[in-house]
Amino acid sequence: MEYINDINIQEAIIHIVDSNAEEPVLNEYSLELNEDIYKFIHRHIEKCFKDEELKYAVFNPERNIVKESVQDYLNGIDNNLIGLSQELARQLFIIMKGNLNIPSCDLIIVSLVTDQGPMIGILKMDYVKNFTHKVDFVENKIGIDIVPQAAGLPGSSQRIQKAAFIKPIRENQRYDLMVIDKQRKSKDEEEYGANYFISNFLGCSIISNERDMTKTFLKAAENWTRSNITEDADKAERIRTAVKSKLKEEEKINIDELSNELFKEEPEAKNNFSNYVKSHGLEEEIAIDKQWVEKKLKRVRLKIDKDIDLYINEEAYHDNSKFEIHRNGDGSINMIIKHIINYIEK
Repeated sequence: MEYINDINIQEAIIHIVDSNAEEPVLNEYSLELNEDIYKFIHRHIEKCFKDEELKYAVFNPERNIVKESVQDYLNGIDNNLIGLSQELARQLFIIMKGNLNIPSCDLIIVSLVTDQGPMIGILKMDYVKNFTHKVDFVENKIGIDIVPQAAGLPGSSQRIQKAAFIKPIRENQRYDLMVIDKQRKSKDEEEYGANYFISNFLGCSIISNERDMTKTFLKAAENWTRSNITEDADKAERIRTAVKSKLKEEEKINIDELSNELFKEEPEAKNNFSNYVKSHGLEEEIAIDKQWVEKKLKRVRLKIDKDIDLYINEEAYHDNSKFEIHRNGDGSINMIIKHIINYIEK
């Protein structure tokens, strides 16, 4: 996956898109990017680019105002970011008026320069309830109360639920935009309008990237192991270690070849594992996101016989002077923590 490491905000505009109103409140000025405002927006964008829910997408072939307006700006045909941002806010407002369950928000449109080129960022800042104090003077006495603020913006420590970062469209490029579209947990997704942001507003389709494929592969391998190797900790540990070794050592993994290595003498398990993993939308060969693997496998978290949690870094897990797997020969294993000098309780 192409990770964004360098972010420079050139210009930003904010609009009020409240579905309870008759019209959106459209700003006619860019934000003054003083230190505090710049940091606030920058931190949200940085969190978005690091979010594991960030997906690749391509625009659908049909005409779409978001796609066409943003491309005009990125290609220098129309350099008016305020006009572009107002058009995007109007389009989102129209969609929101058609489904009143979509949360009202402030919409921030940002012109960015990144190490992957220029982009337009779209941040849907759903309102959060904050609280502040209110001071009253009653009969010459000071009274202080706490009052809610219903239209607060997500703080820098909170994650945005919906955002998009649009690139200039070029021939043969892998993707046109990056999208975050987290869904609210609801018994009736249609009531919430689950796909309005991607399908109706952006007019795009999600495509797989290396990180998605790597995550899906690791999760599928683990779920298969949990379901099929329930009374043989020795065998389960060997499978997990082999899978993680492949992820760290290889640039690509062929699922059939890996399955054959894991289950040479077990044709039924070999086919079952391979078919199960591929049934999660994976091709026979998948590209590995090495940066995600390095971060994900840095620590090992084990739930042992439902009674013990063990949290250990990868280096210690493979260091026999600190931690050792002893195989008892009957399918059970002993996990031995060795040479402890100091420990604390938490």
